[in-house]
Amino acid sequence: MPFGLVVGMAADARGLSLLEALLMCGLVFAGTAQLVALQLWTDPAPILAATLAAFVINLRLAPMGAALAPVLDRVQGIRLWGSLAVLVDNSFALAIAEMRAGRRDAAFLAGASLTMWANWMVMCGVGHVFGAAVRLPPGHPVFFASVAALASILVPLWRGRADLLPWGLAGVLALAAHGLGLGPPWPVLIGALGGAAAGAAMDGRRARA
Repeated sequence: MPFGLVVGMAADARGLSLLEALLMCGLVFAGTAQLVALQLWTDPAPILAATLAAFVINLRLAPMGAALAPVLDRVQGIRLWGSLAVLVDNSFALAIAEMRAGRRDAAFLAGASLTMWANWMVMCGVGHVFGAAVRLPPGHPVFFASVAALASILVPLWRGRADLLPWGLAGVLALAAHGLGLGPPWPVLIGALGGAAAGAAMDGRRARA
């Protein structure tokens, strides 16, 4: 809900109409990528830069889909590709929690994702209308809501101290890239690749032990 409100307000601040904002939210359905694209938005729109940024940020969905293979291995056709099309961080976190509890229901993933899509559309629309009425200045505390929403997703994924190194490394690398002046999407990409490499190395050592 807070993430959708922020994206709706950001879309209004960039001059998108309510219809344009809803079309973007409904077809893209990727909050982080949408925020980055809106940050890059100018007139004329930098289509290539925004596309590259969205592509790089959404690369994380490939390993997320692979991690859900135990849930999706018996699903084919439109059910498989439809579930992957609406997959987002929130539904991934819920599905992983279900897997760790021993439940592997593909319908749970699809239902959670579609429910979040419907909520996303409503909240983006409300955010757009709210932004048009209030016109909050850049840096207003309400814009922290998107960061808080992303941070909350990490809670069900936390497995204990074993996750501390890859998660910490990802954060340090992202902050270092930002400190070097690299703009979106490079801090996200560098942090994600570094953290993933560290996590894969640790898992490999545990498997050989």
